[in-house]
This record gives sequence, C-alpha cells and structure tokens, in this order.
Amino acid sequence: MTDLEERIAHLTRTVEDLSDVVARQAGEIATLERRVRLLMERAAEAEAASAGTVPLADQRPPHW
Repeated sequence: MTDLEERIAHLTRTVEDLSDVVARQAGEIATLERRVRLLMERAAEAEAASAGTVPLADQRPPHW
C-alpha cells in the first residue's frame, strides 16, 4: 500500500510540473504570436509603401 501511495505522490508531482511547463509555454506562444503579427503588419506596410518601385532583390546591381 505504501508503494502505491509513493507512486501516486510521484505521479501527482510530475503532473503538476508538466502543468506548469504547459502554462509557461502557452504564455510564450502568445507572446510570439503577437510579435509575428506585428512583424507581418510592418512587412505589409513596407510593401505597400514601396508598391510603385521594383523590390530591391529584383533590381540589377549598378555595375551591370
């Protein structure tokens, strides 16, 4: 009986630890999603601002 109680205590501790990890990761994911959204908005704004010009990656170097 004592062995079972020890196993249950260990498993309970493991579940609590994993729950803490999942909660922390959820916060990190939310932060990363906000950052990606902001970066996408900035990229869209930059693309809209340069809509009339050829993208720098598609321009020929000046020595050609």
